[in-house]
Amino acid sequence: MSVNDPIADMLTRVRNAILAGHTLVAMPTSKIKAEIAKILKEEGYIESYEVASDENPAKAVLRMRLKYIGERRHRQPVITGLERVSRPGRRIYTKKQDIPWVLSGIGIAILSTPKGVMTGQRARQMGVGGEILCKVW
Repeated sequence: MSVNDPIADMLTRVRNAILAGHTLVAMPTSKIKAEIAKILKEEGYIESYEVASDENPAKAVLRMRLKYIGERRHRQPVITGLERVSRPGRRIYTKKQDIPWVLSGIGIAILSTPKGVMTGQRARQMGVGGEILCKVW
């Protein structure tokens, strides 16, 4: 099945896994998905991720281990919300001074900039703008 928006598919898979209480979520991989997973790991939203590929690189799989807080029966997911901002039908770009704050700094915005995929805070430090891919809190 072809997917028109692979980043939205990734976020939906993560959202569904959190709602179902799963600790592991798998999806087809791409470079940008791996970069988003790397940012989520660095910011502490997921425990780990790995890109597993068999002999065929076209069948590579991105596996993310989701992070929860609390005891088994009372555990809460670290990721409470995911939102896709820029879509294939409507791209949203921002200047360096207009990068959005997510929940007054509690969450992060993930941007695709000329210097790579990074958080909104890092883009502000580097002085670059770009396409706002998603918001995570």
